[in-house]
Amino acid sequence: MNEDTRNPPPEQPVAENPHQTAWGDPAPLGLAAFAFTTLLLSIANTNLLKETGAIVPVLGTAAFYGGLAQFAAGLFEFRRGNTFGATAFVSYAAFWLSYWWIVPRLAFAGDVHNALGLYLLGWGIFTAYMAVAALRVSLSVLTVFVLLALTYVFLAVGAFQTGAEPHVMTQVGGWFGIATGLVAWYASAATVINGTYGRTVLPVGPRHPGPARARASSIPPEVIDSRP
Repeated sequence: MNEDTRNPPPEQPVAENPHQTAWGDPAPLGLAAFAFTTLLLSIANTNLLKETGAIVPVLGTAAFYGGLAQFAAGLFEFRRGNTFGATAFVSYAAFWLSYWWIVPRLAFAGDVHNALGLYLLGWGIFTAYMAVAALRVSLSVLTVFVLLALTYVFLAVGAFQTGAEPHVMTQVGGWFGIATGLVAWYASAATVINGTYGRTVLPVGPRHPGPARARASSIPPEVIDSRP
């Protein structure tokens, strides 16, 4: 054979598929679902409304927005290779779905104060170590996790107490929850607006310095740096 196998022809570049599906950023959806549901529950925990049925809209929102919508956002984060976002969104979606399932059954469960306290404390521990990871995301997302960890701690302490009226620690947890929801809503709005305008309109704060894993994106670098 006369063909020279020592110097094979250079490989031809693979043409990009023009029909390849572009994936949007699921973070604003997950943050918005988390924020709104947290706000509703936290307002009820502060006892501001003084209504016995204040929990009803919370349960519906917890099932469909905080639960299903946030779960979908988490699955898309898995698809995009974002372990932090996927873990956070899927986990808190599970929290809201479990909350939707548990609350209607409390009236028939007897004394569950200690069990609820442990339930909330467990979520506080999870949120605390997620806050450590959030140091590498943005200041706004870090603030969400720090406030949320405090929310869970106060709610857990309040749940350990007995009494017909909401304990003062539960009300304090409600106020921290309101702050958590507002910051999460801001982070969601910043991601949507900055990504849409292609520049930083709403700042979200710097990340902790250090090497970060690069991720391909069509968004300009200055916008990526501002994303939660």
